[in-house]
Amino acid sequence: MSIIQRAIKKTIIQSLIPNKVIILVGPRRVGKTILIKQVITELNEPFLLLNGEDFAVQELLARRSVQNYVNIMGDKKLLVIDEAQKIPEIGYILKLMVDEIEGIRILVTGSSAFDIDNMTGEPLTGRKKTFNLYSLSEQELDQIESPIEKKDNLRSRLVYGNYPELLTLNDPRDKADYLKEVVNSYLLKDILTFENIRNSDKLLNLLRLIAFQIGGEISLQELGQQLSMSKNTVEKYLDLLSKVFVIHQVSGFSRNLRKEITKSSKWYFLDNGLRNILIANVNPIELRNDLGQLWENYIISERIKHQTYNRVLVNNYFWRTYDQQEIDWVEEREGKLFGYEFKWSPKKRPKAPLAWTKNYDESEFGVISQENYLEWIR
Repeated sequence: MSIIQRAIKKTIIQSLIPNKVIILVGPRRVGKTILIKQVITELNEPFLLLNGEDFAVQELLARRSVQNYVNIMGDKKLLVIDEAQKIPEIGYILKLMVDEIEGIRILVTGSSAFDIDNMTGEPLTGRKKTFNLYSLSEQELDQIESPIEKKDNLRSRLVYGNYPELLTLNDPRDKADYLKEVVNSYLLKDILTFENIRNSDKLLNLLRLIAFQIGGEISLQELGQQLSMSKNTVEKYLDLLSKVFVIHQVSGFSRNLRKEITKSSKWYFLDNGLRNILIANVNPIELRNDLGQLWENYIISERIKHQTYNRVLVNNYFWRTYDQQEIDWVEEREGKLFGYEFKWSPKKRPKAPLAWTKNYDESEFGVISQENYLEWIR
């Protein structure tokens, strides 16, 4: 299989400056380790690569003295630590290094937003820069796909998602087994690590309810009633799930017009494959009744990747009024509003809702379908 160059690699290399810590964070199995090895290869200079899950590494760094770290680095000025969150008090260790070892450049990885808090917190304030890595994007897949292949593969990705290792699997059963393993061995492992959460069944049931309501507004109170949980616990679990890069929250947009809904949120999965494996449905799109949800979830996850990798300054929302006028996706950027509807079929070309055009007459509106989506996410 051809090696795919990640879209964020060049930015990371440019950001690796002396006496700064670059933190690469993202869910497990999306290729963080491969990416840091690509960065090391391209830099082509002496380096030290450590694995934070290795107990010997943890012991090596435990003695927090400048001389210890100088001895460890030797004549090398590039330090790379994979899974750095496994190292106790890593934030203080990195702070001491960047403050006292002249010219050192540091790149570390972590598997969730919790790792960032645990790794860095106050010690690295003003000394770090953080980047997110997601599963493969459509733009990255351009490197290995022709336009004809992309059209066919899109239909598969709506079902199985974009985890890199899926590219090596051809049998649909192998793909489904792989996604099950991601959920059971990695996703739940990360979530249950935090705040003494032990009830994986509740988390899975919450995720399944979210999965069935893609594109719809979520009521925390209703979710709590269905799961026999308090509203606060539901809110806490959703926050956990977003910080391990499983789901993404989108709030309602309003300029305080009386009819606009703002208090509820929508939730989307950052990978279609996880969503589908959770509801035990990996049927091809021709046999499904949720194609609209698959398309909306997929295109939003791709847009988030595009915005992140290109460092777009933007606020994302949905828009709906109490009389059921709505827009799937609203972006506030460049001092302007952009509204988008998502339709799988290019034949469906809805117009902007009347209340939208009346109250936001300088905004733009478009429809994103399988015909034009690549222009929107590249």
